Amino acid sequence: MTFHETLLQILNRFSETNPIFLWLFFAFSNFAENVFPPWPGDTVTAFGGFLVARNLPAFGWIELITSTLIGNLFGAWVMYRFGRIFLDWAKKKEFPFKDSIYDEQSIEKTLAWFRKNSILVVLFSRFSAGIRFFVSIVAGMVKMNPILFFGCFSIAVVLWCGILIISGFFWVLIGKMF
Repeated sequence: MTFHETLLQILNRFSETNPIFLWLFFAFSNFAENVFPPWPGDTVTAFGGFLVARNLPAFGWIELITSTLIGNLFGAWVMYRFGRIFLDWAKKKEFPFKDSIYDEQSIEKTLAWFRKNSILVVLFSRFSAGIRFFVSIVAGMVKMNPILFFGCFSIAVVLWCGILIISGFFWVLIGKMF
């Protein structure tokens, strides 16, 4: 079996999959990307756009966008809560090598910078895989207003994931350009 035939077989499997499972798959993928950065969430999201282009029955734009947004929001919420809890824990607890990894002055300097630039950092963090993981944690550490954080985060997710989904949707055309 050739690579092309294998790929078509996989795509046919997806088109036969219950839409609830597809929704859960894309939601989980976006959740996982927020809590486990090596997860290839962007690739999976772009693949979702590719699937939508195939006109799957009962899984289209709305399903992909809602699963992507909800998965991202839930993952960000988990990391935001972690940030709120972790900083207090690190301040109070003694643990091996604390002096070498926990410097109150450096942390306060970083948190002050984040407080000053929080809206822009949250909005633009989605566009950098290396930064986006930490932003939810730091937002929790500085106790950023949750409504403001999740509002900015939602806008950023819609913009970034929208680009990925549209790129996946037009993948065949993009492939022909290059």
